[in-house]
Amino acid sequence: MKTSSFHEPVMLGETVDSLRCEPGGVYFDGTLGGGGHAYEILVRTAPDGVLVGVDRDRDALTEARHRLKEFKDRILLVKGNFADIRDILSGLGIERVDGILLDLGVSSHQFDTPDRGFSFSLDASLDMRMDQEDGLTAFDIVNGFPEEKLKKLIKDYGEEMMPGRIVRAISERRKLSPIRTTGELAAIIARALPGHLKNKKIHPATKTFQALRIAVNDELANLHNAIENGIDMLEGGGRFSVISFHSLEDRMVKNLFRSWEKGCICPPDFPVCRCNRESKLMVPVKRAVKPEDAEIASNPRARSARLRTAIRI
Repeated sequence: MKTSSFHEPVMLGETVDSLRCEPGGVYFDGTLGGGGHAYEILVRTAPDGVLVGVDRDRDALTEARHRLKEFKDRILLVKGNFADIRDILSGLGIERVDGILLDLGVSSHQFDTPDRGFSFSLDASLDMRMDQEDGLTAFDIVNGFPEEKLKKLIKDYGEEMMPGRIVRAISERRKLSPIRTTGELAAIIARALPGHLKNKKIHPATKTFQALRIAVNDELANLHNAIENGIDMLEGGGRFSVISFHSLEDRMVKNLFRSWEKGCICPPDFPVCRCNRESKLMVPVKRAVKPEDAEIASNPRARSARLRTAIRI
């Protein structure tokens, strides 16, 4: 399949292989995007497999609906948040699915559309909402959050080593007038950090922009809820695959998968289990799958991708 410029699916073969797609199965793609992974899932589950495609972005649903139109009644598209997987499937009359896919992060379309405000390389309003019907924007956070709250956000979500310097610079600037654009904010951050940090491969504003995006879209809480709720929506033997793009996401996926593989959470010194928490998953491959060099060369945005899969038992 030739992919559109809207979305270039990362690790397409490895991801769809990880789901072990079978004809007649029901699969949940919680980050539909332009439909790149969904298309391949529908091809492999022919002639009667069903795909539930969910996305927070109406632009993505419009593109995916066009791309997947040949599959007709085998696709069920929903505007929603993958954290609500239980309610979404219940609303469609589906009790269990055979596979779940989450491809986290921001789509190429969102990055490359200036007025979405995700990229500091394209000067635009500070927005960063995946769902443009949500209320909170990056503008609200940058200009409205107290200094300590903003500092903690940038440190925790961006893993930024010098959040204090950045927040002081933001605070001084917003006293004069609101910071309205991605270009303004990126320039403020660049001036706030020491010169030797500006020679690194990534722009000095990268981590702060990541932190703001995570906060605007409540990404980590949504991921946690999607995994916790999604596990119980899988058939026995069903597979849960997640592609993450930064360490906070990958760490959460790894830890939640391992936690449900172990089951019991009683302290080690307890002679017998008292929590009665049973194992629900098996993690067949402990290390994350990474993209091949050839894919990174053709799609540099795939460089940080990590794929993890767990099987429902």
